[in-house]
Amino acid sequence: MEMKAEAMKTVIGQGGEPTNEEGVLLTMSTLTEDGVIAVKNAACERLLNQRVELKMKSKKINDCLNRFHVALPKPRDQKERPACIPQAVLEAKAKQAAEKEKRKTEKELEDEYGGAGVYSASLRKNYILANDEWKEDTMPEILDGHNVYDFIDPDILLRLEELEREEGLRQAEEEGDDFEMDGQELSLEEQEALAEIRKKKSLLIQQHRMRKSTAESRPVVPRKFDTDRKFTTGRMGRQLSSLGLDPSLAIKRARSKSRGRKRERSVDKREGDGGDAMDIDDNQASKKLRLRSRSRSRSQSRPPGEVIPGEGLKDSAQKIKAIKLAKKSVLKRNKNARRGEADRVIPTLKPKHLFSGKRSIGKTQRR
Repeated sequence: MEMKAEAMKTVIGQGGEPTNEEGVLLTMSTLTEDGVIAVKNAACERLLNQRVELKMKSKKINDCLNRFHVALPKPRDQKERPACIPQAVLEAKAKQAAEKEKRKTEKELEDEYGGAGVYSASLRKNYILANDEWKEDTMPEILDGHNVYDFIDPDILLRLEELEREEGLRQAEEEGDDFEMDGQELSLEEQEALAEIRKKKSLLIQQHRMRKSTAESRPVVPRKFDTDRKFTTGRMGRQLSSLGLDPSLAIKRARSKSRGRKRERSVDKREGDGGDAMDIDDNQASKKLRLRSRSRSRSQSRPPGEVIPGEGLKDSAQKIKAIKLAKKSVLKRNKNARRGEADRVIPTLKPKHLFSGKRSIGKTQRR
């Protein structure tokens, strides 16, 4: 319902009652919307005061009053010190209010310039430029064969020089940190060794690249067919000897690691010794070898009834009985094809979508 009245007087009393001693007379117009905000603020303020009074009369307020403290500063002298607002702030606030009054909303501009479908909002009017006339200028993307966006920044050349200078300093630091032998401060023998090492390094890099390029098509050759013998103890010994190192310990260690477990052989008889004395020595040596071979023999599998210390079983009979009970306990689970003790799935042996509405043998004749 549209109200045509130019002015309507509204009286607000306490608690929504008619006019009384505490009533306030306010005027507003629904046609021009003058005074509506003032009436709304007055009503909200009265409602808020009423709620505060009700809370002050409640019993819970006594528990909270001791937590509140209102600090009132004591005057030091007779001078008055009112609130001081800087003049710049007042001017800025007045300027913002004036701009807000002057500024029109997009809805008002749309109604002013032809309505929806006719008015098109400008996205450039808020651009911050040196001259406001430049806001609606057409902005080219390509000019004289060059991209315009490459020349937008006026300080791009200075920044490029700074970046190049920083990059040069960084590269100089990295080159200073890296240790590179130029061979000028080395002796003749050291220079020859350095040249040999670099040559060897380049050869290894080339071999690795060749192997990597043909890794998928190259067959795997067993070690016994490797005629080159690239990785052998003899080759390692030659390399260490060429470097001036003793290769005996390294070869011995490599052979001891590569040698597998073998049976102990009996002690060969020495030629030229006496027969009886040799037999006694051979018997003693064979006994020692047998004892050593037993100690070094591989671990044998234990029988199922043997009790291991720490299992908590008294003897082998108790262990055999426990094994039988364990097998008997899982027999039903295995028969039902359960996955474990927690498998309690009840399968649907006759799913309804497969068996509902199906006629068994002989039903066709009696229907």
